Parts: sequence; C-alpha cells; structure tokens
Amino acid sequence: MRLAAALAALAFAWLQMTPALAQEQPQETIQIGLSTDRIAITSDFAGADLTIFGAIENSDPLLARQGRYDIIVVLEGPARPVVVRRKDRVLGMWINVQSEAFQNVPASYSVATTRPWQDIADPAKYRQLSLGANNLHMAPLDGTDNPATLEQFTAALRELKTKTGLYSERIGGVQFLSSNLFRARLSLAPNVPVGTHRARAFLFRNGVFIKETSAQLAIYKSGFEQTVYRFANNHSLWFGIFAVLLAMLTGWLGRIIFRKD
Repeated sequence: MRLAAALAALAFAWLQMTPALAQEQPQETIQIGLSTDRIAITSDFAGADLTIFGAIENSDPLLARQGRYDIIVVLEGPARPVVVRRKDRVLGMWINVQSEAFQNVPASYSVATTRPWQDIADPAKYRQLSLGANNLHMAPLDGTDNPATLEQFTAALRELKTKTGLYSERIGGVQFLSSNLFRARLSLAPNVPVGTHRARAFLFRNGVFIKETSAQLAIYKSGFEQTVYRFANNHSLWFGIFAVLLAMLTGWLGRIIFRKD
C-alpha cells in the first residue's frame, strides 16, 4: 500500500511539473545576415540579386524534418510620398483629370517565400502583418476621399510598381540548406531607389506567425552619377541653371552641325 501511494504521489508530482517544463522550453527565434550591406549603383547597373542567409534558433527537430517551418523574406525600400494621376481623353487630347496623393509608400518591395502564400498562413494573418505587396497599407494624403476612388488609385499604384519591377516576388525563393539554415534570393530592379532599405524575415510554424527580425541595406550611387546626384540635391538652383544652359548649347551646336547651306 505504501509503495502504491508513493508511486501515485510521484505520478501526481510529475503531472504538475510537466506544464512548467513545457513553458520553460525556449521559443523559436530567427536571425538573418546579408551577403553585403552596401550596393553601389553605377551607369551600367542592370539589376541584381541579393542573397540573404538566415537561421532558426531553438527549432524543433521533428517539425523541421516534417517541413513545418516557413520563411518569408522582404526587402522594403525607403518610404516616400507618391502622386498617382489618371488621364482621360478631352477634346482629342490626353490630360490629367484626377490625381491621388499617398504618403509613406515603400519605393520598392521584393518578396521571397518558401512556398505559395496560401500554403503558409491564412490571408488574414498577412493583412495583420502588412505582409505582401497586396497587403501594404498605402495611406492617402486626404482620407476623406471616396473609398471606391481610393481603392482604384491604390490598385493602380500597385500595378504601376509591379510593371516597373519595383514590386516583385519569388515563390520558392527561400530554400532550407539544413534543418535550421536557409537562404533567400531577392530581385533588385535596375531602377531600384537609393537610400536605406530594410530586409525583414518572418518565421511561421504550422501556419502560425512566430517571430520577425530585420537588417539594413544601403543602396547608393557611385562614380560620376553620385557626383551629379549630390550636386543636384545640394545645389538645386545652380543645377537647374546648368541644365538649361546645357540644353541651349546642345541645340545651338546641333543647329550648326546639321544645318543645310
């Protein structure tokens, strides 16, 4: 009887300790590192691929073998104000008839995922995290405008960014190199904006968002382009005068060279 009572007490104590042990198990975290933290834009820049390496810490080996972890990596460009204009044909001419201004719009947005979006998490979770180009919150400058009109201009802005290559995605662009190491490849468009970009990595387990981490990437102009860019920004008045004089000189030289006697 005493042995049975002792065993029962031991079993009860173990049941009491099990939740505590489960709570002490550390949660998964994610870390990333960029192949380079600075990219120079020169006159012959035609776009590039950026490689991002990362690791899942405290991952569950069983879940990792079963492919239960998913990664979404984003490279988000600097936020800038944008004006979208709509043209209509008036009296035989195409003119701007309506416009909508947006504030804090990411100048570029590249995404890479381990699998298709619908296989990773619910769409509601993406909207909550503002994850994906279609879920980015583009705040209008005038929030009192007609909601239907705002929706049209927002869709047009996303479409324009996609057509110019500034918004892109790679399904399957994130690949696991081992049970907890992964590699992501993102596309940089030839017209990628200069400035500080932010790389973000989102970790999902069985469709549940777990953790996010980020790193910074500097994109800058180099060589003669950088000199012109700095001069135009620091001395805008003189740059405008120089541009006008250069255009006049070019026109005058063209007239002399190609004139017919």
